[in-house]
Amino acid sequence: MGDEAATLMGSLERQRATFAWKCADLDRAALDARVGASELTLARLLKHLAYMEDINFTRELAGEPLPEPWSSVADSPDDPRSEWVFRSADDDAAEDLYRLWEAAVDRSRGATRRALTAGGPGSTYLEGGSREISLRRLLVDMIEEYARHTGHADLIREAVDGRVGEDPPGPARPYPSG
Repeated sequence: MGDEAATLMGSLERQRATFAWKCADLDRAALDARVGASELTLARLLKHLAYMEDINFTRELAGEPLPEPWSSVADSPDDPRSEWVFRSADDDAAEDLYRLWEAAVDRSRGATRRALTAGGPGSTYLEGGSREISLRRLLVDMIEEYARHTGHADLIREAVDGRVGEDPPGPARPYPSG
């Protein structure tokens, strides 16, 4: 039971927790596993979702500059930063990928907490500096982003070691308040 903000944040945190569980405790070889002809790997998904967290919450919502490694990579038509994110994950150590994703999620939680305190889910910000977007829309978009990629992660993780399931074991993980 909760208000709109708690419901949206609870859903996003559930998606984050499930994604983290699908990627947890794997070495580099397991993070590189693929299913069928797909080029997706858990390593690539970890880095992609870290990037999406920072693009949407750090840069757009909070209005802060992108942190490393994103800030030092040029976004060009020939090699868009989003493509670099996927390819470069192939060279990153497992610990670095986990740390990158966790740090991005922490920054996102802070930005979201500040925005919810300031104006609630209906508060708005300028996406790309020009298009007005509500925090509600951003949260729903990120829930969808995680849901899609957690489905990918579910298939890959099952192929790695048979881990299946909808939610991580244990009690539901509430939205962090600190």
